[in-house]
Amino acid sequence: MDRVTLVGLLKLELPGRDVLLCDGGMVPYAGQLYQSIDDVFGTVDAFEALTEGTGDELPAGTITFLPPNAAAAAELSQPDYQNSRLRMWIGEVDEATGRLIGEPDLMADWQTDKTVIRRQTGTRALDIGCVTRSQRLLIRNDGNALTSPAHQRVFPGERGFDNAVGMDVEIPWGVVSPPRGVQRA
Repeated sequence: MDRVTLVGLLKLELPGRDVLLCDGGMVPYAGQLYQSIDDVFGTVDAFEALTEGTGDELPAGTITFLPPNAAAAAELSQPDYQNSRLRMWIGEVDEATGRLIGEPDLMADWQTDKTVIRRQTGTRALDIGCVTRSQRLLIRNDGNALTSPAHQRVFPGERGFDNAVGMDVEIPWGVVSPPRGVQRA
């Protein structure tokens, strides 16, 4: 009788290298070898499940690394690594061969945000806050007002708004206007 075990896979795509971790042993996937410990950054201690957002709040979570030394923690915290892609999968492994059965399920596709180092006697942990990659869709750009300077930033030399003076209200682009027939106070 074949035995199947579950495995968690993590891929952190940093500039210049990928960190490939699994929750035990070694597992080949997509031409790369996932191991339980990274030579530079150590291993993963825990991850906080992705929490659902409400309203204009997006899902977020935290993953905790156990770096082997302060230098590794500092390297993982460098600004160049912010917004790096981090993916996690759950897959099934054939215990006899050590190979994945089928394609693992993608559980999270995040980007790294901020890091917080926690030190206690004899331990060092690095929390990496993560957000969904779709967060970029909600970045506000309040600088595109319906004005001549903003229009010329998009269309250099086009001066169609130069004579639009004396307007009571400037309306930022992309903002929903009040329904027709509503009087402004």
